[in-house]
Amino acid sequence: METYEDPATWAPEPVRPRWSLALKFVATLLFFPLLCAFWLAVAAVLFVVGLFADAIAAVSEGFGRGYMRFMDHTLGGIARLGSWCVTWPELRHEGDVPHYRARVEKVVGNWTGQASAPRRPKKARPPVECEIPLRVYRGVGGRYVAEVALAQGWELRPTDVRKEVRLWWSAASHPRDASAADAAGGS
Repeated sequence: METYEDPATWAPEPVRPRWSLALKFVATLLFFPLLCAFWLAVAAVLFVVGLFADAIAAVSEGFGRGYMRFMDHTLGGIARLGSWCVTWPELRHEGDVPHYRARVEKVVGNWTGQASAPRRPKKARPPVECEIPLRVYRGVGGRYVAEVALAQGWELRPTDVRKEVRLWWSAASHPRDASAADAAGGS
């Protein structure tokens, strides 16, 4: 397995204190509905402004692209505010290695099922890249994600394992498979 960082960072995250998780869970219960309401309000304002900006975008194509980037950045930034939130499964299963192993196997298996699905005509191509977030594997570490993924045919991409593990479906990069898929889709 090729690692792109210090191998020590691929180890499991330390178990967080139960009292800290409980406090964050209570704060999540109070904060998350407010965050959702704020996100919806900002999205509605950006949508209304976007209606007026559409007239400007008809004249200037660069403005439309810039506004879309601004919208993505703004809404994504608001969504990242909730990254500290603790869910009920995280509270219950902190430090439970078998739970995290099963979780990693399920998530990687779901991505493998999607990536290996045959391409259907007039439909989007199956995903060839995925990101497994830290919440999924914090109890077993990024190394376990990489081992499970490599066993199922994924390749490891440059990644910051403290946030996510990025994977590439290696079957998508074989020219023989790509040409066969294009020939089947073109008929």
